[in-house]
Amino acid sequence: MNNKPKYHLFNNTKYALAGLIHVLKTENSFRLELFCAIFIIAGIVYIDVSLMMKLILLISGILVLIVELINSAIENVVDLVTKEKHPLAKSAKDIGSTAVMFSIGLHAVCWILVLL
Repeated sequence: MNNKPKYHLFNNTKYALAGLIHVLKTENSFRLELFCAIFIIAGIVYIDVSLMMKLILLISGILVLIVELINSAIENVVDLVTKEKHPLAKSAKDIGSTAVMFSIGLHAVCWILVLL
């Protein structure tokens, strides 16, 4: 017996947009990274490199936003489970932050390699 709800494109899109609105209202890091993305995209359009290099920069930049969204979800779940300080809660949040740091580092390395 499967109690999994049926997939509905409209409902799933509505949930995704609700998540985006929530993160825009509550997550300073995501708003900052989205703001930076505007200038990064302008830089990608402006620089004189191949389309492939531009796509690498664009994809690695979008990856930063995706990882930040996942990190925010992890933080929300941890906060839902416990408000107390617990080593595993701290570890989960720290690991999520590390993933964001690595994605930003990857994006920076891509920029360096493309510009060289």
